[in-house]
Amino acid sequence: MFQKILIANRGEIALRVLRACKELGIQTVVVHSTADADAMHVRLADESVCIGPPPSRDSYLNIHQIVAACEITGADAVHPGYGFLSENAKFADILAAHNITFIGPSGDHIRIMGDKIEAKRTAKRLGIPVVPGSDGAVTDEKEARRIAGEIGYPVIIKASAGGGGRGMKVAYTETDLEVALQTARSEAGAAFGDDAVYIEKYLEKPRHIEVQVFGDGFGRGVHFGERDCSLQRRHQKVWEEAPSPALNAEERARIGGVCAKAIADLGYSGAGTIEFLYENGEFYFIEMNTRLQVEHPVTEAITGIDLVHEQIRVASGGGLSVKQEDIKFNGHAIECRINAEDPRTFTPSPGTISHFHTPGGLGIRVDSGVYSGYKIPPYYDSLIGKLIVHGRNRVECMMRLRRALDEFVVDGIKTTLPLFRDLVGNADIANGDYDIHWLEKYLAKEE
Repeated sequence: MFQKILIANRGEIALRVLRACKELGIQTVVVHSTADADAMHVRLADESVCIGPPPSRDSYLNIHQIVAACEITGADAVHPGYGFLSENAKFADILAAHNITFIGPSGDHIRIMGDKIEAKRTAKRLGIPVVPGSDGAVTDEKEARRIAGEIGYPVIIKASAGGGGRGMKVAYTETDLEVALQTARSEAGAAFGDDAVYIEKYLEKPRHIEVQVFGDGFGRGVHFGERDCSLQRRHQKVWEEAPSPALNAEERARIGGVCAKAIADLGYSGAGTIEFLYENGEFYFIEMNTRLQVEHPVTEAITGIDLVHEQIRVASGGGLSVKQEDIKFNGHAIECRINAEDPRTFTPSPGTISHFHTPGGLGIRVDSGVYSGYKIPPYYDSLIGKLIVHGRNRVECMMRLRRALDEFVVDGIKTTLPLFRDLVGNADIANGDYDIHWLEKYLAKEE
């Protein structure tokens, strides 16, 4: 097992990883920018190293400074959390060159799954169902028209190196295609430095279902069930739950088994999430995230397994602590992402939190790195906490969530808490009757 882990992240995920390390008896080092000097994870870590000024490129994305912090403190492993350098193959390679373990998959696997076109090819080879579309990058309008004609309109054009909805455009007719193709390529080039795009069939009312997988790097793989992440705004997840209200036990076992076998065949090591669009009983691969997900706590709630412990165990060479038959699913869990944003306009709302009170009681978990008097800096993601609620079934979970939201108090800034108080009382949400477009339509009605 590792002696000392450096946590290369900030906010609630840095604190989440720090707590796991303490439970395992591992010393912790955190890095931070000057803006995060008073952050909770900095206060609680065994050691901390300031690695630069507030901008991410000068601190949390500064590989040289992070490696130097490892060498100064004697850290023998790095946990990247999510975001920042968590899916940076170069970072994983550099750590390996310095004999520092990256708590995650190999640089090669990060590269494969980070390229959307190569990821789709790999998924197809591994037997994972994929969305009909181009086999590779689409280079000109003539080729785009041919592919779109074969798979049928509407189609969606996506950036190969993309994410978060950037470089993504829908074409409903051949007339739309030329503008959509040019716009997607332009956005992709500006956002990712790579204007390669590909085309897929656009599904009208799908759900977003993702499967949590783990590999031991030696040919074993397991799945921890699925999460439903269909409530999204601008392709950003807002509310996640497990299990999905849309799947039955047979479908769950089927897609989980496909994903676990694929991870084993790939020789993958660590945590990963295979994401799908789901419509009319069929799953279509979107992408694979080669890191811990923001919404991992809902999986922990229904399985009782600490996924960060599992990451650390696998990275240290200890293998998986469970076999597939050991993983049991219990009850229902929902996570709400609490952002420092206006609940209607979603404009960021940095500032000082004057009062912070979290809900408690059976089945309630809050992952947050903020506290009363904490000043939220304007430089980073607006996520300030996650409310995770677990119940014996979805009805109990929803009732418990309603109660927890009533208790949650954040004063001094605007947050998305009022949005969730509205959603928990909505009939469609109560019935689990929603798709990936539902939330944006709901918000449009409310304006």
